[in-house]
Amino acid sequence: MRFLLIAYDFPPIPSPQALRWAYLTRELVKSGHRVEVIAPDVPGYGPGGLPELPADVIVRRVFPGRLTRFLLGRGRKTTVPATSAATASTADETRGASVEEVLNWKGRLRKSLESSFAGEGSGLNWKGRLAERIKAAVSDRVFPDYRAEWVEHAIAALQVSVAEARPDVVVVSHEPACALPVGIAAARQGLPLVVDLGDPVLAPYTPEKWKKAAFALERDACHAAMMVSVTTDAAAEVLQERHSLPDGKVVVIRQGFDPDFRTDAAHSGVLFDSGMLELLYTGSFYSFRSAQMLLDVVLSVPGVRLSIATIRAPDYLLEYVDRSQGRIRLLGFLPHTAAVAAQRQCDILVNLANADPVQVPGKIFEYLGAGKPVMHLRGEHQDATGTLVSATRAGWDIASTPEQIESALIEAIDCKAEGKLSMRAPLRDQVGQYSWPSLAARWLSDVEAALDRRRRPADAIS
Repeated sequence: MRFLLIAYDFPPIPSPQALRWAYLTRELVKSGHRVEVIAPDVPGYGPGGLPELPADVIVRRVFPGRLTRFLLGRGRKTTVPATSAATASTADETRGASVEEVLNWKGRLRKSLESSFAGEGSGLNWKGRLAERIKAAVSDRVFPDYRAEWVEHAIAALQVSVAEARPDVVVVSHEPACALPVGIAAARQGLPLVVDLGDPVLAPYTPEKWKKAAFALERDACHAAMMVSVTTDAAAEVLQERHSLPDGKVVVIRQGFDPDFRTDAAHSGVLFDSGMLELLYTGSFYSFRSAQMLLDVVLSVPGVRLSIATIRAPDYLLEYVDRSQGRIRLLGFLPHTAAVAAQRQCDILVNLANADPVQVPGKIFEYLGAGKPVMHLRGEHQDATGTLVSATRAGWDIASTPEQIESALIEAIDCKAEGKLSMRAPLRDQVGQYSWPSLAARWLSDVEAALDRRRRPADAIS
């Protein structure tokens, strides 16, 4: 089949949704399908650290809008001609060798955009903080946020791609929500549409002033689509009930891991000490995701070191690092492939629970693919992530209390000393269903079933 993917977040943007579609695109092409992508022209991220796209993937880069061009210090107002992934990769390598030296101060604000899904925090200079405030101010006045100005340019590119590529299926990737109107425009032209919603548009964190608009956009996308994919069972139930969707229209395709990842071909740049119990946390910090309890226990248990890879460190974390004498190590931002390599080299992977107990962060599936024990620190009650860790026998699912954390760490130290730490790691046959090849095959099967349902009424009439 010929797929046309509409995705604002797509490499080189290093967001979870960009990674999702980099991997799914790779698997679609491996299966013999053709993929063309409409994505924003947002240079300034630099090359490397992301999954390599097949050479025959066509990526049509579209002007992202005046504000984003201002924040990045670069950009063009015209649609970039479609290029293959191989050509685009070469261009990125040429221009990205020294991004910080090439860009002016506006371009250097890209660092704040790399984590636009995270809140404002420490780790940014005054220019980065200014960019965050500009984005917040515009997003307070424009729905769904400042990236909405990309929509008109993407719809124009859609007309060109439809005429040239003649797609069998159009796929739109959310988040961000600015991609959804482009997919709806494709459906209005009669094209079969698949919406990879991931999470609902209307969420608990949606500002009150945008809840009505979020509901309407989510409803319109769901009704325009022949199939909607989400990442959790809870999201599927919410959408079906909220919009009275028929059975089978919403399918669950979780995040995944790369089973073919070769640690020897990717270097994390992180050294681990075999004489210590090495913990690793890779991810963001939010107001609801505090690590202070864990940090206190790590410092109280000899022989344990915690390494943290994050793009923004909260102030309290910097204070712990300063007084830890190397027991708490801040790695900064690790590109995706370096983070995955580090996950496969440490002893234990740490996860901090989400505020919503039904959400399962995509990082957990990377963790499961690493083949290392997972230590999930939840709240007082069981959550969906802990249930998954327990079901896959992937390590420890414990309440985030000093007693339980200390007990788990002491047990892990003993396991490592006895050479039995691997016995707490997930079994490959328990997690194989979460590999990207398996997920892509399931997604393709669901797409084919949706196409069959779409054709059925016409067949019946004839």
